[in-house]
Amino acid sequence: MLEKQIDYIRSITDFIPDIAVVLGSGFGRVAESVKTEAVIKYSEIEGFPVSTLDNHKGRFVFGYIADKKVAIMDGRVHLYEGYSPQECVLPIRLLHLLGCKTVIFTNAAGGINKGLEVGDFMIINDHISSFVDSPLIGKNIDSLGTRFPDMNRVYDKEISNLIFETAKEYSIPIKSGVYAQLKGPQFETPAEIKMLSAVGCDAVGMSTVIEVIAARHCNMKIAGISLITNLACGILDQPITNDEVKQTAALRINEFTKLLTETLRKL
Repeated sequence: MLEKQIDYIRSITDFIPDIAVVLGSGFGRVAESVKTEAVIKYSEIEGFPVSTLDNHKGRFVFGYIADKKVAIMDGRVHLYEGYSPQECVLPIRLLHLLGCKTVIFTNAAGGINKGLEVGDFMIINDHISSFVDSPLIGKNIDSLGTRFPDMNRVYDKEISNLIFETAKEYSIPIKSGVYAQLKGPQFETPAEIKMLSAVGCDAVGMSTVIEVIAARHCNMKIAGISLITNLACGILDQPITNDEVKQTAALRINEFTKLLTETLRKL
């Protein structure tokens, strides 16, 4: 199936991206900053998982940001939409086969560490995958990577440092920490947040980790940025809503676009 999907994309564009960027909830406006060469909707690709959320457009945008050749995933799919881990990571494998050697993942996350504030960006320096099934379960695709990929230092230190330096240069609030993916779609309970805190999680969300595992399997360079859109359940005595997530992302989208653009310029 991957080969057929590659052939379809190549029938539309011969653009070869070097860097992939996966846009999380609320970050879709970043795609507007691309000097566009081609746009392909996920729904146009046979056998491709399609985003079901209104704030995930579900398309690839190929082109240039800061003169770098990029492929933007404007929206992703999630386990809670009913997709398997293998379906969720299919876009990452496709991007690898299209030529991407580096991938920057973004997401909206709930802050667990009390040093994090709503509106902070957090560089992901490690993750915990124990709460979701690995996308590598089943027969290994030898053409993509080894049966047992190493998970030490998954997040590229050089790229992470560039993100941090760029944020400081433009006075963008940024920290670093460990991210955990849960399945969702429900937000976590206070007891679950206490558990996550106890095992060393700084932030939690419903995406990214399984995609990172697939990218590592493909031997791609990886960086991750979370936007802390809310404080996790139990940190504040108030309910969590998806509207809060969208509102925080909307307030920080210009800063994020600047952070991404200037980081890409330095890569």
